[in-house]
Amino acid sequence: MAAVRRKSPGSLSSLWGKLYTLWQDKHLVLFKTEYTLLVVSLLWFLEIGINVWVIQKVAYTEIDWKAYMDEVEGVINGTYDYTQLKGDTGPLVYPAGFVYIFTALYYITSHGVNIRLGQYLFAVFYLMTLLLVFRIYNRTKKVPPYVFFFVCCASYRIHSIFVLRLFNDPVAMMLLFAAVNLFIDGYWTLGCSIYSLAVSVKMNVLLFAPGLLFLLLSEFGLIRTIPKLSLCAGTILYLLFNLLLGLPFLLDNPVGYVSRAFDLGRQFMFKWTVNWRFLPEWLFLNRYFHLLLLSAHLLTLLLFAFRRWKRPGESVFELLKDPSKRKLPAQKSNIVLILFTSNFIGMCFSRSLHYQFYVWYFHSLPYLLWSGGVKKLAHLLRVLILGLIELSWNTYPSTNNSSAALHVCHLIILLCLWLAPPLAPAPAEKQKYTSVKDKHQ
Repeated sequence: MAAVRRKSPGSLSSLWGKLYTLWQDKHLVLFKTEYTLLVVSLLWFLEIGINVWVIQKVAYTEIDWKAYMDEVEGVINGTYDYTQLKGDTGPLVYPAGFVYIFTALYYITSHGVNIRLGQYLFAVFYLMTLLLVFRIYNRTKKVPPYVFFFVCCASYRIHSIFVLRLFNDPVAMMLLFAAVNLFIDGYWTLGCSIYSLAVSVKMNVLLFAPGLLFLLLSEFGLIRTIPKLSLCAGTILYLLFNLLLGLPFLLDNPVGYVSRAFDLGRQFMFKWTVNWRFLPEWLFLNRYFHLLLLSAHLLTLLLFAFRRWKRPGESVFELLKDPSKRKLPAQKSNIVLILFTSNFIGMCFSRSLHYQFYVWYFHSLPYLLWSGGVKKLAHLLRVLILGLIELSWNTYPSTNNSSAALHVCHLIILLCLWLAPPLAPAPAEKQKYTSVKDKHQ
């Protein structure tokens, strides 16, 4: 008879020690970042029940789902001319990746008729997004665990966007967070591919592109970022990827496809704006106002790239060189902070934010708030800012006060990010400072 294998007293005592420590620190579990994994795991399982309850108890509201189904049905029926593809809410304005993904959803949901099944599919998308977001937070250990309650359970608007509205924005952001996880793990080629797929679902993901370009140059230099010599070129890889996906539409009407799917100058309706309600409508629609916002967007990106993302004393031309040929040793950039900041700057200067756009930056807000450089910004004030942002996005229709409050919160976060300590000075710069100090002494 085989002997029964027993656990050693040492392993039992070790387990008991961990449980005892956890019990002793129970009042700190929500504040110590080492307990992030425990807290987010509990919240994730809680979210399964919350999503089921929302789907079963809260009425579904039709906004864009039927239009999506009409648009992909046109493709299924053989129409590849983008100028002829439209739904109830207007023409098809999303790239080809959207068409393929929502065509799959069209068939799975019985030609888009089985709404309840579609809701459960989007609940799965929501849970997958949370897993990807929580993994980022667990890897970075920047945010105290209690904040994750506000990242998931407490947001009515985010649950609504996913399982009560079935927008395409959540699909794009789920893919984006998958790409961020791959970048963190060092899988740049695969990460750029997934990033490209995310952009092909909805173009808002391009707001992350300036940060991604900076990271690629830092990691590989200019030559290896060019797609002729490397696959790690996000912008060109994106174009090639979308060329393959959009080939049937390009062959039929190339001008129609490019003008509709990649229309960066599309006009937004004033009645849906969340962020510019306090402006008169004529100014909201004014092209010079749009140019002013674009200029401010680009200027802010440049300031952050040169003053906050780059090390002090390091020439920007060094980033263009191959890392092995640089005078200064390469330094790991804060991948998550740069990508999230790049996207946030785009949100701050957006021509218009609609309610479903909240998902574009919602899950990154705690990271940005707790990465800022204002040490005296108390936990309560950070939570208050999150609450005000949530309130602004839940005020329907938006008001002068809700729009103004949103901009004030954005400005506070942006200032905190600007005041965050820069990367460590380059070695040469540190040596110069040391020499000057020695001379004065």
